[in-house]
Amino acid sequence: MNLTVLAASGRTGLALTREAMRRGHTVTAIARDPDRIAVPDSARLHKVAGDVEDPASIALAGSTVLSGLGTDRAGVLLAGAKAVVAAGPSRIIWLGAYGTGKSAEVAGAAAGALASMLGDRLGDKIEADETILAAGGTVFHAGLLTDGPESPGRRTVGLEAGPPLDFAAVISRATVAAAMLDEAETPRFPGTIALPLPD
Repeated sequence: MNLTVLAASGRTGLALTREAMRRGHTVTAIARDPDRIAVPDSARLHKVAGDVEDPASIALAGSTVLSGLGTDRAGVLLAGAKAVVAAGPSRIIWLGAYGTGKSAEVAGAAAGALASMLGDRLGDKIEADETILAAGGTVFHAGLLTDGPESPGRRTVGLEAGPPLDFAAVISRATVAAAMLDEAETPRFPGTIALPLPD
C-alpha cells in the first residue's frame, strides 16, 4: 500500500513508519524536519518536509494517512485534522486519547482527571477527532503511551468494549502502531473510534 505518516519524526510517528516499512508498504513520512525521521533509507521510504499549520505543504491525495500528531499547544490538532481532510486522502487513521470526547463516558471517573491535566488542549483534541470522524476516518483512542515492544496479546475493540481508564496501565507505541496498520490494511472501524489494548 501507499501510506503517508504524519508527524513521522515523533515517537509515535516513528513507530508507525517503522511498522509500515516492516510490513513492506511504500511510505511518505512527513515531518517539519525530515532529517529527524530516524528510519533507515529505503527506496520505499520518502521523507518529506511538511507542517499541518501550513496546509499547502501537506500533499495526501489518494493515500491512506496515519497520524501520530501530538502537541502540547492547543489548536495544532484541529489545524492538522482540517489540513488532512482538506488534502483529500483515501482514508484517515488518526491517533486520539482514551478518556476524551466520545470515550470519556466509557473510560469512567479517571476521564475527569485527564480533562483537568489537558486543560485547553481537551477541546482541541475533541474537535480534531470529530473532524476526522465526520470525514469517515478512524480515530484510535489509546491510553497512556510508553516506549517498548509490541504486545503479543494485543487486540483492538470498539468503544462499547472499553475498559475503565487506568493511569497505572500503559500501552506501547509499537502496539498502537501495529493496531493502526492493521486498520489500514483491513478496515474494521471506519467512521468510528477504535481502542487498541495491550491484551
